[in-house]
Amino acid sequence: HAETDSEGRMVIAPLSCSLVETSAIVELRANTLIARAYGRESIEEGYHCRYGVDSAFAGELEQGDLRVTGWDEEGEIRAVELVTHPFFVATLFQHERHALDGRPSPLVQALIRAAAQ
Repeated sequence: HAETDSEGRMVIAPLSCSLVETSAIVELRANTLIARAYGRESIEEGYHCRYGVDSAFAGELEQGDLRVTGWDEEGEIRAVELVTHPFFVATLFQHERHALDGRPSPLVQALIRAAAQ
């Protein structure tokens, strides 16, 4: 991680533009857990971060069971899923920030539905 070890391999690196207290469009891969959770393939979500997946490492993510399932408008990774798990979704954006506006997070709702099955 770039914040704690500048000499190691950069998997997590500083973003070119900080995403603190901002929102942005995320394009979702069709027929994925996250796209089904939101019911569409384009969403707008909130951020509070300064780090992301290093672009030099991005291609290696999909060599196993992990799939990139969300990108920002510049093509930067914003969501991944572990396809061998019933419900494993990781995001750079903070879907839980919906609660700040009194709205439920579509991903949390989808997780609850998956756990109930």
